Amino acid sequence: METITSRKNEEIKAVAKLKMQKERKKRQLFVAEGFRVCKTICQSGLCPEKVYATKQKLEDAQKLTYEDKIVLVSDEVMSKISSATSPSGLLCLFPIKIAPAEAISPGIVLSQVSDPGNVGTLIRTCAAMGFQTVVTIEGVDPWNPKVIQATAGTIANVAIFPWSWETLRKNKKDLQLIALVAKDGKSPEKIDLTNALLVVGSEAHGIPEQWLNDCDEKLTLHMPGETESLNAAVAGSIALYLAKK
Repeated sequence: METITSRKNEEIKAVAKLKMQKERKKRQLFVAEGFRVCKTICQSGLCPEKVYATKQKLEDAQKLTYEDKIVLVSDEVMSKISSATSPSGLLCLFPIKIAPAEAISPGIVLSQVSDPGNVGTLIRTCAAMGFQTVVTIEGVDPWNPKVIQATAGTIANVAIFPWSWETLRKNKKDLQLIALVAKDGKSPEKIDLTNALLVVGSEAHGIPEQWLNDCDEKLTLHMPGETESLNAAVAGSIALYLAKK
């Protein structure tokens, strides 16, 4: 088992760079932190390429992988590679798996959703409801560390498609595109959601007009409380539940 105590170590510098999207794309690796998150990812069948752990978390690291993949690090080193305000002491590197186009199935489309917490929550809900597909278009990188933490590790239980809108239209097969809109859409009971991709728009601007026009149906969730709209993650999660129900 290797031990690293210097923040200036070249390997540590390389891990720290994975906080940047361009580095994750280049190396096809993402970072997950915390034993429960990493364990959930491992249980999906995705094996860590490297595990970094402080002395206090070494036992947890040994539950995740073999000794030769574990690097024992100091608290100072962990604080450099971690994206958390209070590092858990355990960090794993996992390979990024991009699903092939033919694997698309009912699920959700995240249209320009930029908040990592919302994206992570929707991925987690998608997995919880038994859907397999998450299409991300022009929003936050789904392998952003904050997104990974918000998924609670369930990102490995779904197929991620980082596409453009045109790529989605070209490869969606016979799946219906159902746009989730704040008003003037049909109620859930009037739409067949069994063979569909639910399209959730950005927090600030919703779904672009042209993309809305390309959708097969528009869905609006009735709100008896007369509020203007719901948070993107809440609205998408309710729609996913209704689609499964």
